[in-house]
Amino acid sequence: MKGKKMSCISILVVLAVLSLLLGLSIVQAEDPYIYFTWNVTYGTIAPLGIPQHGILINGQFPGPNINSTTNNNIVINVYNHLDQPFLFTWNGIQQRKNSWQDGTPGTNCPIPPGKNFTYHFQVKDQIGSYFYFPSLAIHKAAGGFGGLRVNSRLLIPVPFDPPADDYTVLIGDWYTKDHRVLARLLDSGRSIGRPAGVLINGRSGKHHATGGDDEPLFVVEAGKTYRYRICNVGLRTSLNFRIQGHTMKLVEMDGSHTVQNVYDALDVHVGQCYSVLVTADQTPKDYYMVASTRFLKKVTTATGVIRYAGSKAPPSPVIPEGPVGWAWSFNQWRTFRWNLTASAARPNPQGSYHYGSINITRTIKLVSSRAVVAGKLRYALNGVSYVDPRTPLKLAEYFNISDKVFKYNLIGDKPPAAAAPVKLAPNVITAEFRTFIEIVFENHEKSIQSYHLDGYSFFPVGMGPGKWTRKSRTTYNLLDAVSRHTIQVYPKSWTAIMLTFDNAGMWNLRSENKERHYLGQELYVSVLSPARSLRDEYDIPANALRCGKVVGLPLPPPYV
Repeated sequence: MKGKKMSCISILVVLAVLSLLLGLSIVQAEDPYIYFTWNVTYGTIAPLGIPQHGILINGQFPGPNINSTTNNNIVINVYNHLDQPFLFTWNGIQQRKNSWQDGTPGTNCPIPPGKNFTYHFQVKDQIGSYFYFPSLAIHKAAGGFGGLRVNSRLLIPVPFDPPADDYTVLIGDWYTKDHRVLARLLDSGRSIGRPAGVLINGRSGKHHATGGDDEPLFVVEAGKTYRYRICNVGLRTSLNFRIQGHTMKLVEMDGSHTVQNVYDALDVHVGQCYSVLVTADQTPKDYYMVASTRFLKKVTTATGVIRYAGSKAPPSPVIPEGPVGWAWSFNQWRTFRWNLTASAARPNPQGSYHYGSINITRTIKLVSSRAVVAGKLRYALNGVSYVDPRTPLKLAEYFNISDKVFKYNLIGDKPPAAAAPVKLAPNVITAEFRTFIEIVFENHEKSIQSYHLDGYSFFPVGMGPGKWTRKSRTTYNLLDAVSRHTIQVYPKSWTAIMLTFDNAGMWNLRSENKERHYLGQELYVSVLSPARSLRDEYDIPANALRCGKVVGLPLPPPYV
């Protein structure tokens, strides 16, 4: 009897130890890591047949794709071999609690020439199609951009069958002038003008020596379905995308699953990404994918060949025409709907978040403007044209020297009178942590605008002509607007978005038109948690670069 009792005790002890060990392993388990080493260099490229300095990543233009899965930790060691300071930003990656890795001049000191910096961020609770690009100067005009995809975890259902393959399609306008020349034009108060062409994955579609088509971008097999992730990585031009002889089923945009409508063509504005499914259901031959400029007097087009496996038949020379006018684009936007029953990064359906029933605590109206200040062209939001201080805003805030670098809330929630002079300064507004805020963008100009907010996705609930009023809310979509990070504002029109500011940090709200952004059309939103707590925000990383007024300062007490 005594032996049996001892055996039972021994078993209980073993079970207790095992449970303790298992418990520890669960607590200590981390999400997977993926590692990259990137060497950023100059190299000669000629995507439009004219040799120019390109920015290459490990010798590649465009840069390498990042293929990740929800909650992966991404570690990228970046070596800057250029002759200028350099940074990457991750368009659409929310950097939860971690604006330290956002890679904008307001959050990070630049990587000096000849030095390196290691980014470490997690694609927390995200899925979908994104891209990265250089955030300083006009480096983006020389390359340095690439695709970034976040796949769903295996246990999370996806609202479509796995495709035969998954392709990244980077479209954008292109300039043949060197990025330094473009910067000098803007610094002198002039515009960079219209683009010289359009590229698809770094190519125009034509071999410049022979005039024939480039080699196929993609090869498909008849009867199979493929996913194409289309991102506009250009500087300033909206583009229309279509595939000769094929329709596209929209399944995701900017990290959200959508109602699966079918389109012949899609307008993709600067900074936006769309995922479509395309079935190879036509006569086996070559077909063109087409990207063409929108809302410009002269239409510029790039093509890329999709080849059916084994085909030797060239594509039809008749390229499908793109749409004309603003109304077509606006009406297409109205067809986009959030897939309420699909899961995103978590098992619960997207539609379980009822944004339309949350009370608005604050409305911010932002009006863009064009002005000449001291004889030079500038762009502004609510009368302030942004200027980067030498000390990143986030560092100044963290080291408690904000008053020596910038002033909060130079602008109010309503725009000033139209005749008010434009002021040049760092433009930082505050948002109370976890409040639900409505932001209205008004565009009084004749050109389209495109806005992006780092750190968040938001609900574009409404658009309309003229000026926004409170009555405009009666037109809002409060049920199934697609949660996304970049939205367009049509000429002489307004766009309204809603979001909860629940991600503590310093976040860039910017025009995705690089000319307007470079000349001041941006601001930062400071979202501070009342508790200096690791629950709400990560502490400054040990490898954070220091510059400006924080050099040599002692570290503040760490977050707890």
